[in-house]
Amino acid sequence: MQLELKKPIVFFDLETTGINVTNDRIVEISLVKILPNGKEEKKTMRINPTIPISEEATSIHGISNKDVKDEPTFTDVAKNIAKYIEGCDLAGFNSNRFDIPMLAEEFLRADVDIDLKKNKFVDVQVIFHKMEQRTLSAAYKFYCNKNLENAHSAEADTIATYEVLKAQIEKYSNLENDIEFLSKFSSHNNNVDFAGRIIYNENNEEVFNFGKHKGETVEKVFEIDSGYYGWILKSDFPLYTKKVLTAIKLRKFNS
Repeated sequence: MQLELKKPIVFFDLETTGINVTNDRIVEISLVKILPNGKEEKKTMRINPTIPISEEATSIHGISNKDVKDEPTFTDVAKNIAKYIEGCDLAGFNSNRFDIPMLAEEFLRADVDIDLKKNKFVDVQVIFHKMEQRTLSAAYKFYCNKNLENAHSAEADTIATYEVLKAQIEKYSNLENDIEFLSKFSSHNNNVDFAGRIIYNENNEEVFNFGKHKGETVEKVFEIDSGYYGWILKSDFPLYTKKVLTAIKLRKFNS
């Protein structure tokens, strides 16, 4: 089957130095762009993360420090990646929780101004977990009746994710072949930032989704706990989360 697209969608997967969105870095990125006419484009590149790759991470994806020492840094390729995904929706496997927040952090570190919130996000893992609750390898076997060779290589995982989504749409009658529907269906929360630290409540107000002020609006917290904003800025939170909170604080200040 072919996805019904109003604009291109890019399936992507990241291999990284570890699983900490704030401190770890990308070592490989694979992107598969699907055009509305069904044409597919593939782009995969290794990245020098400029920090050591953990042994645990290498044991999973097989990429060592030696493998990437002569590769470009993310800053070197950030503008090209931003241009490649410009005007496209994004899809991945566990992408809402990890890949998109990680990609947003890397763009900010590279000082590339890209507003990922303009994109729709489809997380194939969320659809899978809502329907069946298993891993990507199991999803690939379950939906496509194929064994996932070279699991945890970015390209293999990316292509498998694309094939799984198409199979999911064919299998489940309540899934619409529409990116906006799939984006909403595969979202856990109505996130304001990519890490889900700030979400919208039922009144479309930004509220904290963690810590002692969980469930309280950001504006109210900034009024009653003046030091909370400064604590977040000095602490180990994603850059994009800090950027969102700064925008809210400035909005209140200017109103």
